[in-house]
Amino acid sequence: MKTLTFNLPESVDLDEKEAKTFFAAKLYERGTLSLGQAAELAGYSKRTFMELLGNYAVSIFNSSSADLENDILNAQGYHS
Repeated sequence: MKTLTFNLPESVDLDEKEAKTFFAAKLYERGTLSLGQAAELAGYSKRTFMELLGNYAVSIFNSSSADLENDILNAQGYHS
């Protein structure tokens, strides 16, 4: 695992846990991390992390419209 170090101005009121959560949320939003990976990075369970995503304006639904359209097409072709 990589280690990153940030130097923030004293005026930034952000503790390490909040910084990790913000960073993980944005990496999840960007599609760089899965939900599970992002939750682990932030130090939360998947459920708790999902609940926290709204605090960072990140949706738990992280699929593009093209992905959703493909899922619909695949579902329409499935017959049980």
